[in-house]
Amino acid sequence: MLIKNVKVFKEDKTFEDGEIVIRDGLISGEREDVGEVIDGEGCYAIPGLIDIHFHGCKGYDFCDGTKEAIHEIAKYEASIGVTAISPATMTLPVEQLEEILATAAAYKKEAADEADLIGVNMEGPFISKEKKGAQDATYIIPCTKEIFHRFQSAAQGLVKYIGVAPEREGALEFVEQVKDEVNVSLAHTNASYEDAKAAYDRGADHAVHLYNAMPPFTHRAPGVIGAVADSEHVTAELICDGVHIHPSVVRATFKMLGADRIILISDSMRATGMPDGEYTLGGLAVNVTGSRATLVSNGALAGSATNLLDCMRTVVKEMGIPLETAVACATMNPAKSLGAYDKYGSLTPGKKGNVVLLDKELNLKAVIKDGKRI
Repeated sequence: MLIKNVKVFKEDKTFEDGEIVIRDGLISGEREDVGEVIDGEGCYAIPGLIDIHFHGCKGYDFCDGTKEAIHEIAKYEASIGVTAISPATMTLPVEQLEEILATAAAYKKEAADEADLIGVNMEGPFISKEKKGAQDATYIIPCTKEIFHRFQSAAQGLVKYIGVAPEREGALEFVEQVKDEVNVSLAHTNASYEDAKAAYDRGADHAVHLYNAMPPFTHRAPGVIGAVADSEHVTAELICDGVHIHPSVVRATFKMLGADRIILISDSMRATGMPDGEYTLGGLAVNVTGSRATLVSNGALAGSATNLLDCMRTVVKEMGIPLETAVACATMNPAKSLGAYDKYGSLTPGKKGNVVLLDKELNLKAVIKDGKRI
């Protein structure tokens, strides 16, 4: 396949006029016998997006725990340009989480019309009740390496992120015990700056949806956000759906952390791609109106109803972040965080032939997955 007359996203985070050759499903430098030709006149060519934190879409949730759910989720994600995924679990009973993870491990495959399942982001159950958000407090438990190893065994190594609330008893020891096996993230936590910084100093390296489900950043109590700012090895997720974080805060966060440390996520739930109505998230009832999803019980935000491509578009068109920066935060940065940059995240020869074409207004024009147009 040859994609010509496009502005190609480069590894140095710039766009250059050029073309892309895909051979045997991989980006290639060889132009001979290219086969299908796509004229992308006036389009941007970017790598397939990677969502490392979302729950579902099209009426399905990853925690439904069925191969059908994963298939429908992966098919929808690929159709909108998200070609690799690391869906998130909720706070549920340990045995149920093991079953969900085992189903994911058994399902894991690569198909041209589906997003590749390349990880799982465990948002619970090692979180705090004070900042549980849309998680079910009934199933919150202390973190132990034994339970984590049960999860990872069921997932056959697919767990890439494990969330903890570092203020809880035993959390700092847990970080030290598993930091070389998985990305440890601070999630749904009421931690002070001191507790959060201690966790990052001991090897935690990620923050789940920064600003959400954690104490606010204030001038005398900077909390988790201040600890992230002071820990240069830490990456942070941002939900940029226009609901969870004010545009000014998004811009300030890019200035504070720098673009290399930010990963755009959707945190989308099963209502994404569906009409307004009542849905569920982690067994809890959720009202969805437009792009806002809230718990029926108390009105708290309950994930988003926006996919990652729309989040990236919102960051650029409504929040003033440069396109090349937003693209890197939805492709390159998540690939590096997942340890998958050898296959995903850029349009470099030898990597997977996953390409998204956007017009000048950032409307989706085409998705190519493993060298095949979806």
